[in-house]
Amino acid sequence: MKRLSLVIIFACFILAMSAQDGFRVHFKGAKPTITDLAWAFLCDCEANDEECGDRPALAVKDALSRHRKGLPQEEGVTLRIDQKNGYILYEWQYETCLIRMEMCYWNESDGKHKLFVFNNMASLCDGKPVVTETSGLVFCRYNSATKKMTYCDNPFTVDYQCTYALPSAGKDIIVTPWDESGNMKQPKTLKWNGHRFNY
Repeated sequence: MKRLSLVIIFACFILAMSAQDGFRVHFKGAKPTITDLAWAFLCDCEANDEECGDRPALAVKDALSRHRKGLPQEEGVTLRIDQKNGYILYEWQYETCLIRMEMCYWNESDGKHKLFVFNNMASLCDGKPVVTETSGLVFCRYNSATKKMTYCDNPFTVDYQCTYALPSAGKDIIVTPWDESGNMKQPKTLKWNGHRFNY
C-alpha cells in the first residue's frame, strides 16, 4: 500500500512538472508566426480543456485547420489571419449573434519572450455582450530559448462586464464596459509597456 501511494505521488509530481514545462511551438524560419503560436495553443487546449475551455478553442482550431488545408470554412465562419501584425480573428455569424474570438501576441522588451493571448470576450448577441462559462482571456508566454509556451497570469484584471478588442494594428487593447442593461459605456485603453498593460 505504501509503495502504491509513493507511485501515485510520483506520478502527480511528474504531471505537475510537465505542466510547468509548457508546450512546444513548431515553426520554420527564425521565429514563430502568429499562426504557429495559435496552432500550438489550440492543440494544447484540445488536450487540456481545463486551461481554456475546449468548445471555443476547438471551433477556432477547426477553422485554422481548414485554412492550413486550403479548405472552405463552415457556413457563416470567416477567419482573418494577419501574419505581419501578428493577429487572427475568428467570426461566426449565427442568427443575431456574432461570435468573435481573437488571438495575437506582443514582443516583450527583453527580446526573449512573446506574450500570446486568446480572447473569448468579444462576442455580441443582439448588440449586447455574450458571457458564458467559457468566456475569458487566456495568456501564454513564449520563450525563444526553449521554443515553448507556458500559461501565465493575466497581465491585468479581467472584468467580465467588459468586452475586449485586441490590436489588429498597434499594441493596445480597447476595453468596452457595459452596464447591467447591456448599454455600452465609454471605452478605455490598456497600453502595452513591453511587459504588462496599464490604463
